[in-house]
Amino acid sequence: MHGTDDELVWVKSTFTDSGSCVEWARPAGGVLVRDSKRPAGARIPLQPAAWSALVDWAKTHQV
Repeated sequence: MHGTDDELVWVKSTFTDSGSCVEWARPAGGVLVRDSKRPAGARIPLQPAAWSALVDWAKTHQV
């Protein structure tokens, strides 16, 4: 689950008003998550089911 920055399309969360966001991209086979303030920093690889569970959790909990 990799991809160069040229191949990845990063999407920024729309559920934030503080500027502290996460971004995600969908390379083949999974999802990559990163801190929008540090786009060159660490990327967390997730399986699609784990990403769905995280999004569902975030929708029902105040973080």
